[in-house]
Amino acid sequence: MSIKIKQLPETERPYEKMELYGEKVLSNAELLAIIIKTGTKEESSVTIAQKLLSLNPNTSNNLDFLRELTIAEFMKIKGIGKVKAIQLKAVCELAIRMTTPLNYQKIRIKRPEDIVNILMEKMRLEKQEVVNLIILNSKNEIIKIKKLAQGGVNFVNISIRDILAEPIKMQAPKIILVHNHPSGDAKPSKADIRITKKIFNVAELFDIEMLDHIVIGNMNYTSIISEIITEDGKI
Repeated sequence: MSIKIKQLPETERPYEKMELYGEKVLSNAELLAIIIKTGTKEESSVTIAQKLLSLNPNTSNNLDFLRELTIAEFMKIKGIGKVKAIQLKAVCELAIRMTTPLNYQKIRIKRPEDIVNILMEKMRLEKQEVVNLIILNSKNEIIKIKKLAQGGVNFVNISIRDILAEPIKMQAPKIILVHNHPSGDAKPSKADIRITKKIFNVAELFDIEMLDHIVIGNMNYTSIISEIITEDGKI
């Protein structure tokens, strides 16, 4: 039988432990137990949290798998009802939003990492391909981030017209394209490179500079333009 939280010394109870020592000393299970809040007659909230953590398909302490769980999947754990499942989903979404700038406009892009830092958390674990267009001004400041496609549409199947329509309309001088690989491997395909070259050259005809095309994997990325551009700025 699981030990009840009340049976633990006060210094070992998640709430009291955080109050005394701070959140950094708590284990993943203890942090989840605070969100889960209450256990069942048979099991403590910590035990329920441990069962939830056991759903991790990897052996690491990485918690990314939690954001992929549906409300129904959370509820398969005894002791997690609909309300607790919704609370856990809300916490996962907050974690994502906390890593994303509230206002990306006027952020100046100096290197690929600047874009990656903005979009990595939103895109790296997507199960389907997502394509984002970043429109910039002459100072390399972000004007707009537009989602071009999501779901069953591969990047290579998006028309150049769809990609350039908004920048042309806005008379924007610069763009960056970003798409993810659901496999987690950020290596661009031959088709990715081929279409990048086409977009680069067509954009140039409209006086639009394509600064980069970034492929995002799971905690890794590739700057296609950096790999294929020549010393004279051609690709």
